[in-house]
Amino acid sequence: MEISVLSDKDNTLKILLENAKPSDANALRRIILGEVPVLAVDDVIIHKNSSPLFDEALAHRIGLMPIRIDAIDLDRLNFREECSCKGEGCAECTINFSLDIEGPTTAYSHDFKSEDPEITPVEGIPIVKLGKNQKVVLDSEAVLGRGREHAKWQPAVVGYKYYPVITIDENCTGCEECVKSCPRGILTFEEGKVHVNNIENCSICKACADVCEDGVIVVKGDPTKFIFTLEGLGSVEPMEIFKTACDVIVEKIDKLYELIKP
Repeated sequence: MEISVLSDKDNTLKILLENAKPSDANALRRIILGEVPVLAVDDVIIHKNSSPLFDEALAHRIGLMPIRIDAIDLDRLNFREECSCKGEGCAECTINFSLDIEGPTTAYSHDFKSEDPEITPVEGIPIVKLGKNQKVVLDSEAVLGRGREHAKWQPAVVGYKYYPVITIDENCTGCEECVKSCPRGILTFEEGKVHVNNIENCSICKACADVCEDGVIVVKGDPTKFIFTLEGLGSVEPMEIFKTACDVIVEKIDKLYELIKP
């Protein structure tokens, strides 16, 4: 399988997988969603809550709050169950956050105070709106986890599609109906012919083929080539997520080989 980067910007990574199978792309997707470790709040100790939200709802929102952490800090943290503190919680497996806020105001993710200034929640996420004299005081503990345990530990939104292939027969009459029907504007009519531009933007909806009365347009996906899209949630950079997923796949293959080798 050959891998190349199409784009890496605005917290979204697009990758081209060539000479691959659907199972390869899906394995990568499942590993990213379920096996790449990230940091999330797992325990919330609420000292005072006079907000409109019940304690359980407030804790749930806090748990889904993405926490920004770079690869170096991620590597130095242990999973709580594997830590030398035996799950008690220490600086090597647990990051503590606190919130002490009173209304009228809206409590945001960036209002949380972290014991580690290098590890902070992603800014701008509203948690709860407080009225006059309403107050929230709490402490919370963030630990490493995987998406297979809970969605709050999923690092990204991931998807893939077949690489589009559009074939236009030379018998095309140039009626331009296909150009008008394309929802993404990738077809243009120039010099008496229909041209395909930015084919990677094609969603393979086949609207152009449906309106072509002569049947000269064929739209399909290449079963050996995929456009893989990874949109980070802000906790870890998309490229780091992808690299970690590749490492996890290699590690799992090595373990499987050890188990089945003669």
